[in-house]
Order: sequence, then structure tokens, then C-alpha cells
Amino acid sequence: MIRYTVKLSKGEVEELTSIISKGSHTAQSFRTAHILLNCDEDKYSEKVTNEEISKVLKIGMRTIDRVKKKFIEEGFEGVMERRPTQRIYKTKIDGDSEAKLVTLCCSEPPKGFAKWFHPDIQ
Repeated sequence: MIRYTVKLSKGEVEELTSIISKGSHTAQSFRTAHILLNCDEDKYSEKVTNEEISKVLKIGMRTIDRVKKKFIEEGFEGVMERRPTQRIYKTKIDGDSEAKLVTLCCSEPPKGFAKWFHPDIQ
């Protein structure tokens, strides 16, 4: 198994620390910041094993390995940003059908009903 060694620059450490300490960020950003700060093998930082990080952050060992690998291969910005999805979604209805459906939903409900949606029908 390839062992990835994370060595953060002073600027990267400051940015990760600011993510953890202030502002509103995604859960993924917080998790990644904690992982990278704990995996940093700088001469001034304390050595923490993946097992210890896994127990404290309650995440899997594989997650730590993936973050470290992504940091080494794609850099700091690559690991902190989420990739856009590559999945291609098929459209279920076209524009004309959608327009008809919206028009129907916005119209008056059938006689005897207060609204289009009936809670008893599933």
C-alpha cells in the first residue's frame, strides 16, 4: 500500500485553522481540515496515527487515506473543493409536458375537492 505523507505549508495550516475556528463551511470542509491538520508531518507538529484520527473524528481509515491521496495528487485546492458531478441525468418529461403539469396544478381542483393533493391517496 502506498503511504502518502502530508506536509502542510504555514499558509495552508492557517487556512485550515480558520476553517475550523470560524465561519460557516460544509461538513466535508471541516472533516477534511481536521484530517489534514492531524496528518501533517511537519517537524513542529505531533505525530498522530490514522487509527487515532479515525477514533477521534469517528470516520473510517479509508476516508483518511482518500483525503491524503487527494491532497498529494491534486493539491490543497483540489482536496478542499468538491468535484462537480459527472453523472448525466435523463429528463423524465419535456418542457411542454412540464408546462401542462404546472398549469394543471395551478388551476382550480376538481369539484368536491379543496385541493389537488388528497392525503388519503398515496
